[in-house]
Amino acid sequence: MARDLHVLTGGPAAALAVASAAALVALAARVTEGWEDAGAVAAQADALRRRATALAAEDAEAVQAYLDAREQADPRQAARDFVLGRALERAADVPLAIAETACDVALLAEAVADRVGGDVRPDAVAGALLAHGAAQAAAHLVAVNLAAGADDERTRRAAELARAAGEAAARIA
Repeated sequence: MARDLHVLTGGPAAALAVASAAALVALAARVTEGWEDAGAVAAQADALRRRATALAAEDAEAVQAYLDAREQADPRQAARDFVLGRALERAADVPLAIAETACDVALLAEAVADRVGGDVRPDAVAGALLAHGAAQAAAHLVAVNLAAGADDERTRRAAELARAAGEAAARIA
């Protein structure tokens, strides 16, 4: 059953939340009049949206690779553990990339919220808040997939990214 539901796991969901957040940021920038850099900022948000969408698919593939490795019936325990370990490493690297992208979106949302007003500022703020939540989810997945403590560099990095995204959202919310 898990094999059929792998696309519904937390990683792709976090990545799609980042994509939604980036779309909100692009919208807010795109409809703002009188802002010379609005087009470039919207293009940057669109690039982040595409990156997040690709990461959703990449995470689903990483989860599938882990599930496949777990089902592998290698009679040698060491070989099986090695394959599982490699699959879990990849399953941690993708959520780390999701956290990085989420932090970038939150910081961009903060910049946009500072430049727009009226009707679209709440969209930029919503983008920052969504990105923060996605960064938190991704950071959690990094830690779980590594089964490591807070002393692991990737776990620390993911937590720092989630914290930075949260600070950006808090400054404009």
